[in-house]
Amino acid sequence: MKLNEGYSEGTNIGMLRDASIINAQIEDTFPKLLRRNYQKFGISRVASREKVRGIWKEYTWADYYYNVKLLSLAFLHMGLKKDDKVAIIGENKPQVYWYELAAQANRATVVGIFVDCTPPEIKYFIQHSDSKFVICQDQEQVDKVLQIKDEIPSVQKVVYWEKKGMWSYDEQLLTTMDIMLEIGKNYHREHPHFFDSMIDETHGDDIALFLYTSGTSTLPKGAMVNSRSLIGIAEAQKYALSITEADESLSYLPIAWIPEQVFNLVCSLQYGFTVNFPEKQETLQENIREVGPTFLLLSPQAWEGHIKTIRVRILSAGWLNRICFNTSLKVGYIMSNAKIQGRKVALGWRVVYFFVDKIVFRPLRDRLGMSRIRVAATGGTPISPDVFYYFHSIGIQLLQMYGSSELGVVSIHSEGRIKPETCGEPLKGYEVNISEEGEILVRCPYLFQGYYKAPDKLSEVIKNGWYHTGDFGKIDNDGHLIVMDRMDHLRPIAGNKLFSPQFAEVRLRFSPYIKHAVVTNTKEIDYTVAIIIIDYDNVGQWAEDHHIPYTTYVDLSQKEETVELVRKEIQKINEYLPNYARIKRFINLHKEFDPDEAELTRTRKVRRDFLEEKYEKLIEALVSGKTHINVTVSVTYRDGRKAELERLLSVNQVEE
Repeated sequence: MKLNEGYSEGTNIGMLRDASIINAQIEDTFPKLLRRNYQKFGISRVASREKVRGIWKEYTWADYYYNVKLLSLAFLHMGLKKDDKVAIIGENKPQVYWYELAAQANRATVVGIFVDCTPPEIKYFIQHSDSKFVICQDQEQVDKVLQIKDEIPSVQKVVYWEKKGMWSYDEQLLTTMDIMLEIGKNYHREHPHFFDSMIDETHGDDIALFLYTSGTSTLPKGAMVNSRSLIGIAEAQKYALSITEADESLSYLPIAWIPEQVFNLVCSLQYGFTVNFPEKQETLQENIREVGPTFLLLSPQAWEGHIKTIRVRILSAGWLNRICFNTSLKVGYIMSNAKIQGRKVALGWRVVYFFVDKIVFRPLRDRLGMSRIRVAATGGTPISPDVFYYFHSIGIQLLQMYGSSELGVVSIHSEGRIKPETCGEPLKGYEVNISEEGEILVRCPYLFQGYYKAPDKLSEVIKNGWYHTGDFGKIDNDGHLIVMDRMDHLRPIAGNKLFSPQFAEVRLRFSPYIKHAVVTNTKEIDYTVAIIIIDYDNVGQWAEDHHIPYTTYVDLSQKEETVELVRKEIQKINEYLPNYARIKRFINLHKEFDPDEAELTRTRKVRRDFLEEKYEKLIEALVSGKTHINVTVSVTYRDGRKAELERLLSVNQVEE
């Protein structure tokens, strides 16, 4: 709601942060920070922008404050109480954060749910969290909740804000955001100063969020995080990233993921910068270019996708353009490598790079919408150093961070101290240690408060004040944290040696033709094998450019030409792997990994144990020396009919 729409109001590294600095934070909750920004900026600064039907709609800090006020008072009128839970299912939109702060102003806890969750998954999150209200964006999300309404008796109301397709719904459980705004306005007229008193009563120790773990090996656990910790984590970012109110960010990562909450909600409230919301996920690239953000946080897959898009377009370009770009890229690599390593570059190379940047890279950055980028960051899963070097070579300073739902952001690269193989140095307030077994241990004042309904789990992960991350890593001589893999994903090979499947997988994903990969081995072999998911769009474009006919994903993945294409990509990756861990056999899978089939988590992490069990027969074929294997493929036709077809997958050898 806008003000003019009917409402107005008259090895041990790091150091624990000084406790006095933390306790000096007066605005220790999100509603308090919002009120401060409203009083400071009012209508003079834009808090957020949302693209709606092709037009960017702006909300000032006053708009933000008034919408939260009305929704908060409506929640109060509808019976929301302290420590109640509010689940939110929606894409990245301003309304998501209005509802979040409105709930927290009532001292309730917010539960973020991924928009692509299935009804059974939504049921799990709502039941486990005991949510009393569910906030939905649109008809799609409402329909999912209504499918399970009889199994979620704790839910008192389901609220939605996009009305398209909802006119004929007659369900007592449903209400709209417009109705809540009207309730809030009426309540405010009768109690004009009550919202301020509600904000005053909020406390930094209130549990602000349940952040569910990704569930790569077990059911997701609800990590309880209070406001004080989240604000402390956001404050720690400022020292590493020099965040200011002049920054502009774009909200893209799922709202249920802690990096999105920390950077685009808490940091925005803490430092007053503007957050932009894309029209939809599919228009991300177009919206980035329109906004020209200075601060951009994307998943590793999104950054890899940018590179794949660039590389495929270059491969499709004329020979002269290809030569020009590839030559420029070599110059970019020379300059970026020197900068990362702290070396001086000869004057001649600097002059060449000046012209290369002006003629080639600057237009490319503009086309990507990254001409103003000051901070480009990624996290969640490790990213290939090749991705780092690529972006740095074209003038985009990509940073990697490491963290978790329980800890927030532990480490991140800072300007001038970037090492592509690492996740940077611990932030101020964090201590990092490595156990004898190689496990990463973290201690900080921003730890979560435990797992909801699982108090016994806390003592399993926190021992002697150290949080045991379950990640395998080390600290290099410069104090940078290197994260290699999950402890339970390291595999024995070639006697007493260990290898990290993830190390190979992130490098395979650097290929423009490989979307996902699972690298594994068994006791019977002293080498590794891989299940490859081709990038359908890029391989399809490559096939068209080379006049290779195909019909479906299955057909394209099994083409001899595609197999040879993937084989060459694997050979490139093998050069980075020790001899005993090189990939010698692979299968191009007949389908993509799907989070709806539990093959990926909702943050698009590979669920390795599940996949190895599901595709056990494929792995056996890879290990046993077979040349082909039959699989059953489920097909859904346009008229809704389903069928199961037999397909023959080739088991392929990788030559040395």
